[in-house]
Amino acid sequence: MKKIYAKLLELAAMVSTAVMLLPVTAFASDYSVGSGPDFDAVTSPIVDLIDSLLGPAIAIVGALGTVYCVILGAKFAKAEEPQEREKAKAHLKNAIIGFVLIFVLIVVLKGAIKPLTNWVNATK
Repeated sequence: MKKIYAKLLELAAMVSTAVMLLPVTAFASDYSVGSGPDFDAVTSPIVDLIDSLLGPAIAIVGALGTVYCVILGAKFAKAEEPQEREKAKAHLKNAIIGFVLIFVLIVVLKGAIKPLTNWVNATK
């Protein structure tokens, strides 16, 4: 199980690094001598990509959270020893908190992406 978490963490690190480097490479390719880069032309495709990925991310997190919590709930229900029961209960509680937190953060990002882009475009 720890190997799966390590691989997921590694994948998340690679994706976040790629997303952070995307604007830098776009600025570098769009910049020409004598004129500044067009900020809207660089950020628009990135914002559209993130916005289009947030809808499926909500569905995936919801589905994975449900399946994982059902599995942990079954493990909790069939635990016979009090120590196993408490351990399963703690795992279930942590999983529920984690998935709710991830779900809320994705929904907040989906709701905030348009006002943030409008704010950035207005400050130019």
